[in-house]
This record gives sequence, structure tokens and C-alpha cells, in this order.
Amino acid sequence: MMHIAQNILDAVNEWLTPTFDNETQVAIKELMTTSPKELEESFYKNLEFGTGGMRGVMGVGNNRINKYTLGKNTQGLSNYLHTVFPEQVLKVVIAYDCRHNSQSLAKVVANVFSANGIQVYLFSDLRPTPELSFALKYLVSTLLKKPRTT
Repeated sequence: MMHIAQNILDAVNEWLTPTFDNETQVAIKELMTTSPKELEESFYKNLEFGTGGMRGVMGVGNNRINKYTLGKNTQGLSNYLHTVFPEQVLKVVIAYDCRHNSQSLAKVVANVFSANGIQVYLFSDLRPTPELSFALKYLVSTLLKKPRTT
């Protein structure tokens, strides 16, 4: 039998509360019985936000890409934006690609931003990264243009 560290058990137990949906809880219980090593890998640390955003394996746990880790990090980003840009209208542009669950996860992120009073521009279908970059630059340049007076 494999020993699982207390910090991992604490994280697992938190994810087994009603805060998390039933499907997530079932997946965690399955890992507990069939793959304790994967369970440990899924919960031993919080997924980090790096220079390329959040990257990692999709699955349950705080060290995986899922609606909870993305939602939590989007909330943190929302808090940061409101702190750094108080009293300003905040806007974000969100795109997604062809990877599994990309569209549904983009909607989770959009919903968290919206719930924080941040205006969201969400593409209606998948886009390449350069198009997102263009949309952001175009939006910024359009918003910063001063109206003409005649």
C-alpha cells in the first residue's frame, strides 16, 4: 500500500466536498482506488501560471487543468486587475483552439471575468493565437482613439 502525504489527503478531501461537482468527486474516488500515484500527481501542488499562461495535464485536482483551477486563477487575475486599474472599465479578449475542452474552459474563464464586472470579448469559434493578438491590439487601438470633433 502506498503512503500518501497529509497535504495531498487534505487537498483531496477538500475536492470531495459539495463545492465540487459530483462528476469530479467520482473521478477522484476512482483515482483513489485505481491509481494512487496519479492521485498524488494531481494534488501535490497548485498548477502554476507561467509565462505561457496555464499549461498542464487535464484532469481533476489542483495540479491539473480543469474548470476549478482555471476559475480560481481567473478570479485571482480579476482581483489583480481591479487593484491595479481601479475605477477603470476593464475588458478582456478570450479565444480558444481545437484542444479538448478548450471552448467550454474559455466559457468558464469568460463567466468568471463577467461575474467580476469585466467586459468580455469571446470569440464564437476557434481561432489561431495570432488572431487573438490582432483582436487585442485592434480593440485597444480602437478604444484609445479619440472621437473626432468637427
